[in-house]
Amino acid sequence: MKKGDVMRRDLTYCVIGAGNGGLAMAGYLSKIGYKVNLFNRTLEKIIPLQKDPTIHLTGEVTGSGTLNRVTSNIEEAIEDVDVIMVTIPAMGHRSIAIEMAPYLQDGQIIILNPGRTGGALEVYEILSKKGKNNITVAEAQTLIYAARSTSPNSAHIFQTKKEVTLAAIPAIKTNYVLKLINDAYPQFIEAKDVLETSINNYGAIFHPGPTLLNSGHIERGIPFQYYIDGITPSIGKFLEKMDMERMKIGRMLQIQTLSALDWLEETYGSYGDSLYEGVQNTSAYQGLQAPKGLQIRYIYEDVPCSLVPMESIARVLGFRTPAISSIIDIAQIITGRDFRLEGRTADKLGLAGLSIANMHDLARNGSVIKSELEEVM
Repeated sequence: MKKGDVMRRDLTYCVIGAGNGGLAMAGYLSKIGYKVNLFNRTLEKIIPLQKDPTIHLTGEVTGSGTLNRVTSNIEEAIEDVDVIMVTIPAMGHRSIAIEMAPYLQDGQIIILNPGRTGGALEVYEILSKKGKNNITVAEAQTLIYAARSTSPNSAHIFQTKKEVTLAAIPAIKTNYVLKLINDAYPQFIEAKDVLETSINNYGAIFHPGPTLLNSGHIERGIPFQYYIDGITPSIGKFLEKMDMERMKIGRMLQIQTLSALDWLEETYGSYGDSLYEGVQNTSAYQGLQAPKGLQIRYIYEDVPCSLVPMESIARVLGFRTPAISSIIDIAQIITGRDFRLEGRTADKLGLAGLSIANMHDLARNGSVIKSELEEVM
């Protein structure tokens, strides 16, 4: 059967990454009857699953799923699978794309869960340069689960999001991708293009800001609920400022976007007159504990792969983002890293020097016809 003819339960999946989201996703997909391979670059982490390839789920979803293959060999992991679900942190998207490229087969679909900001553009460009032009690259606007791994072979799913937007490059493949995966995940819905999913990146608001503004407690390892306790009224006000800057980018790019507060209502059924109140009323966040150190993806992923590209795109559009930029500055001072140098920028994503129309053209097709380039509007 050709890749393009495979539908629904005949699909085979590979989940890339055995972290919180990866274990939850691989466990769920295998539990409901799909053939699932699991890849993790660090072999030591998956040895227990190689001995017993069963993932146990608790929380909103309960039960167990048995994996088809557990490996640290990327060629074995993606061989003959239809959909590759990438759940590793966004700073690993470039390297995993390079690692997969020699072994990708025509018609395979890569879905970044999530892409953060610019993930699909980055991966598509890498694969195009390596001659992999018959691969569809898609990105989800966020991870579908609020989940935590509880052991090397178990995960707790606090809640599954009600809706998650998804877009593909090329955009004409978005509906095809959705038809394939909606049997497992009806929550995925169509976005206009990967610019829309990239700007509607709510992790950029909920992850690095609360982490850095609670860095003292986190560094001392003091237990607290990350969202419920970590987002106080004053931190909530600061996050609202960041969110206003994100929405301004969306408006200028003619992208449909919701405020973070409205997104909580749409995604989790949470209500409130402020972002602080909305977070406090989000049952999915109850029990989600703060990390016990600062060497975490909320800084090393969300700053270079979410905030840096948003700040950079805003500057291309002619305005500054003082709240977003202040979090980048704090992250750089605390870590000693130059995230603006390391991270995704408008230039690296191919967006610099393009009109808004051409930015969407790039997001839809993966390329822009140079003769049609215009001045930035």
